[in-house]
Amino acid sequence: MKVGLFFLNHFKEGVDPTVVLKNLIEQVHVARDSGFDSLWTGEHRLVGPMQFIAPSQLLPRLIPEAGDMTIGPNVTVLPLRHPADVAEEVVTMDLLTGGRYVLCVSLGYREEEFQSLGIPFKERASRLTEGVELLRKLMTQDMVTHHGKHYSVEGLGIGLRPLQTPHPPIWVAAHVDAAVRRAARIGDTWVPPFQAPFELLERQLPMYRAELEASDKPFPSELPLTREVHIGATRAEALEEARGPLGYKYGAYEGWGLKDTDDGSIFDRLMEECFFVGDPESVKDQFLRYREELGFNHMICRVQWPGMEQEKALNTIRQLGNIVSEIN
Repeated sequence: MKVGLFFLNHFKEGVDPTVVLKNLIEQVHVARDSGFDSLWTGEHRLVGPMQFIAPSQLLPRLIPEAGDMTIGPNVTVLPLRHPADVAEEVVTMDLLTGGRYVLCVSLGYREEEFQSLGIPFKERASRLTEGVELLRKLMTQDMVTHHGKHYSVEGLGIGLRPLQTPHPPIWVAAHVDAAVRRAARIGDTWVPPFQAPFELLERQLPMYRAELEASDKPFPSELPLTREVHIGATRAEALEEARGPLGYKYGAYEGWGLKDTDDGSIFDRLMEECFFVGDPESVKDQFLRYREELGFNHMICRVQWPGMEQEKALNTIRQLGNIVSEIN
């Protein structure tokens, strides 16, 4: 079992960004020293008054702090960017990390971002599929000619070549059934989101496997899962500590367009069905359940949300290191 740290790169208005960066570097050091395998962060645009540090600039800053951890965005909303721009960034980061870079891409869900950048929201699926195709060409071919629905390149190349062969892995985040099947076709592995419950994943995994077989692709050796995680001395204490910061976070998500499939509060359902919030033993049990029953072998854990104290986040990181050490 691998464990990754999904760190917080956004915070409330009025918070000093230099303090956030200092705390973040401390978290990376503790994760590195606790045996974590990977380091991730997400992206959004135009989310003021919330403050948001761009991952494309933040991740390179953290390379010297990360030791041997793999580094990557989780996720890059690929339909919002040109694949040529992303390809140069990915290959550069692969070189800077010594071959420890992974690109995780997704469709995106926030219509305001697409509208503000002049990209039709209805084109996001076709842009994602074509974008991944063009990315692979640009990272592996000297000169590329590509004429697609959205992108056109005529006999040009990026010049640089990555350390990883044939190129850094391209992971695809997906939630709904059609997106999971797409992830099987175009990605190197599938990354379910924080809000996917056990029962949904249990149903979708055979679908994912069948789509891989239809595409003549092997099942990936690495199957990651993102989870919100907080560990306290007792489950009751952990729930009390996490409820306010997590509630703020998912209130923002709902405001940005994240919808639930059920009636009622998305947060209450996720707290019960998806989040790993409890004492060390109960969180370890969750890790084991998802690994042994579903096969997920890389837990990417977000341990802090706006309003969560630094020391509590650090405690969860250390506890996670202990848990993974015990179950491996």
